[in-house]
Amino acid sequence: MGYQGQTSFEHGQEKAPPSGVILTNLGTPDAPDTASVRRYLAQFLADPRVVEIPRVIWWFILNLFILPLRPKRSARLYQQVWGPEGSPLLAITLQQAAKLQGTLDAAHGSDRYLVVAGMRYGNPSVEAAVKTLTDANVRSITVLPLYPQYSSVTTGSTFDSLAEALSKYRWIPELKFISGYHDQDLYLEAVVDCVREHCEQHGVPDRLLMSYHGTPESCLHKGDPYYCFCSQTSRFIEERLNLPENTLVTTFQSRFGKAQWLQPYTSDVLKTLGEQGVAHVAVICPGFSADCLETLEEIAVENRDIYLEAGGQKFHYIPCLNASDAHVHMMAALVEAPVHNIAGR
Repeated sequence: MGYQGQTSFEHGQEKAPPSGVILTNLGTPDAPDTASVRRYLAQFLADPRVVEIPRVIWWFILNLFILPLRPKRSARLYQQVWGPEGSPLLAITLQQAAKLQGTLDAAHGSDRYLVVAGMRYGNPSVEAAVKTLTDANVRSITVLPLYPQYSSVTTGSTFDSLAEALSKYRWIPELKFISGYHDQDLYLEAVVDCVREHCEQHGVPDRLLMSYHGTPESCLHKGDPYYCFCSQTSRFIEERLNLPENTLVTTFQSRFGKAQWLQPYTSDVLKTLGEQGVAHVAVICPGFSADCLETLEEIAVENRDIYLEAGGQKFHYIPCLNASDAHVHMMAALVEAPVHNIAGR
């Protein structure tokens, strides 16, 4: 007899459960309207890893100035990129998860892995992804935040949300948390192939901007390795592309507030290039795993206009890796690799 007459607690299983995989990304509003954007921004900007201003001071700034004003403008921008499947970021992340599931099934059988998507902010949440896996009796989870270059603001915050979700469970599954992959060959080769394909179709640009999402410069001084990883990514890609000297330029976009962020700023560089008569510019965003508001609107529309209005002639935005076969193949390799094989160089 078991404990107090109970014969089974269902802790043992005749069949091994699947291993879980969570693909995570930043997130998106539920809809391109002011109310949805306000809810999303309230969650995003309340994260102490995103904004490191003392909480009491930031609460007043956020609730008295930012949330009453910014959501309406941001909603208009989201409306410009919103598609039939909703937010591009969410739609692409779901496509990535579905293709990764198919790739892993083809290699290992349909009962080896269970792949789900979870967003750091908004829906579907990381907590919901964890529940889906634990409801399927998954006892081993690989978490792949789709940020090639580690930053406390993104990957670190994802770990916070994962820890918070798991804190509600008594039996914690085994975890593999992939904290970055900026130096992995399959990632670099996928980006390089995108650039080469673009050059074959449109010619080699006079300047190729590698535009990364910015972070406050103070994060670098406090020990965040993100800037160094972005610089390394650009160098690794430049070495593989073998473009003419000084063609590739590393820049940073999407700054927020009045503090100094990582430089040079993408918009300033594009304006200068246009004024200098540099005729052909292409921009790729190797820090983004999926096209989103920051690439489809900020780069492909807003920054394009800055360059052309300053005198530039030919501008191209090179899309993210999205759900391409090469990108999904890279994800599968990261999921399948032992932990000691995915460490940085």
